[in-house]
Amino acid sequence: MLALFKPVLFVCGVLAMSMAAFMLVPAVYSMAVDDHEAMAFFSGCGWSAGIGLVLLMSNRSRDFTLNARQLYLLTSLSWLMLSFFSALPLTLTDHPLTLTDAVFEAVSGITTTGSTVMSGLHDTPPSLLLWRSMLQWIGGIGVIGMAVSILPFLRVGGMRLFQTESSDWSDKSLPRFQHLARSLVAVYLGMTLLCTLSYWFAGMTAFDAINHAMTTVSTGGYATDDASMGRFDNTILWIATLFMMLGGMPFTIFIRLVSRPSLRVFRDDQIKGFVLIVIVLVGVLFLQQWLTTDREPFEILTQAAFNIVSVITTTGFASEDYTLWGSFAMALFFFVTFIGGCSGSTSGGMKIFRFQLSWLFLRDQMRKLVHPRGFFVVRYNRKPITDDIMGSAVAFSFLFFVVLTLTTLALAATGLDVLTSLTGAATALTNVGPGLGDIIGPAGNFASLPDSSKWILSLAMILGRLELLTLVVLLSPVFWRG
Repeated sequence: MLALFKPVLFVCGVLAMSMAAFMLVPAVYSMAVDDHEAMAFFSGCGWSAGIGLVLLMSNRSRDFTLNARQLYLLTSLSWLMLSFFSALPLTLTDHPLTLTDAVFEAVSGITTTGSTVMSGLHDTPPSLLLWRSMLQWIGGIGVIGMAVSILPFLRVGGMRLFQTESSDWSDKSLPRFQHLARSLVAVYLGMTLLCTLSYWFAGMTAFDAINHAMTTVSTGGYATDDASMGRFDNTILWIATLFMMLGGMPFTIFIRLVSRPSLRVFRDDQIKGFVLIVIVLVGVLFLQQWLTTDREPFEILTQAAFNIVSVITTTGFASEDYTLWGSFAMALFFFVTFIGGCSGSTSGGMKIFRFQLSWLFLRDQMRKLVHPRGFFVVRYNRKPITDDIMGSAVAFSFLFFVVLTLTTLALAATGLDVLTSLTGAATALTNVGPGLGDIIGPAGNFASLPDSSKWILSLAMILGRLELLTLVVLLSPVFWRG
């Protein structure tokens, strides 16, 4: 058993030290603006670095390898650990959050969910706002790295459909992985910088531009004001819409685009499906609002496009309280919550490719009913779909709705109403952010929920971010007997 944990804890030590280093950024910024919160970050840095150092020194090994069981353990344990470390500064401020609220806020940040228990953000020390944004930005690059390197090796997630090379962690593949990691970081940094400049040129302050760029590209949704994006004009909303769309696409596509510029990279079936679904949903919502309200058409289009893209990419920004747009809009946004972006993006949700695979599977079954003796090959991205990929998609979908049901019932057992329980469970598992209703809707937050509800939602956010199976496998007896 010690052999199972030793390399995992070593990597966790590295991650703890990395998180400690990130805490120095808001600490230095706090000193620069004199918002009296520097000590909270220095203290959090000290605790994280100290624990990280202990893990590093006590688990060093010359032969460092990670097998599949250890990767499952590392993936789950690292996200749980980073969530608690990132909560430390929030409990040590001059106006500290409770442990429950701090963990909830940190989990929501690191998983790029965007649900919040904080209000009065315009009066919140800027270093704390910067830390919230940084958590989502860190979580975003972590999500991409996990999606393209670890989950495919564990046969979880969808990037196996889009890769031409193996994602194993053998010595032979290490240079390839290091090159991929550097390319992902470069693209992620470049997109964040471009988004920052776009916001700044459009009229945001430098502070708002930096914070919102980090939470836009990471499809996280944290803002620097309680009004979220509602205090900005249409130009900024369209910029946000564009970068949320980009954040919802596979980042490996952008690497290929940079290395070999060609628009043919966008012929990817997943991207085409993603763009088509967004266009249809925006068109439907625009038409419904245009026929039932007297607002200006361009204003309707802007609000419809921004909020649909925000929800489908699981960003969670809000420019208006769309629950006031009528029953049709509420129902539409509820179902859009489940879709999500592309595999290999910073988005959460069930992912576009699973819906596409389900449709291909359904179409194949209908053809077999008509032609029982026929032989049909199901293809995706011009490649045959193997049974294990199809089985993985079916297993995920089944597990998702089982966990959604259990989470909804657990929240209802804490005293929440049905709408809050159902949409709270959905928004946590899909990492969207706001739910529906007066309490956790776009105009509310999660502060008034019981502590027990917040812990349930925190676990659900991590479950959703790890694509469910990664964490659920740890709870199965076969994992510990293997």
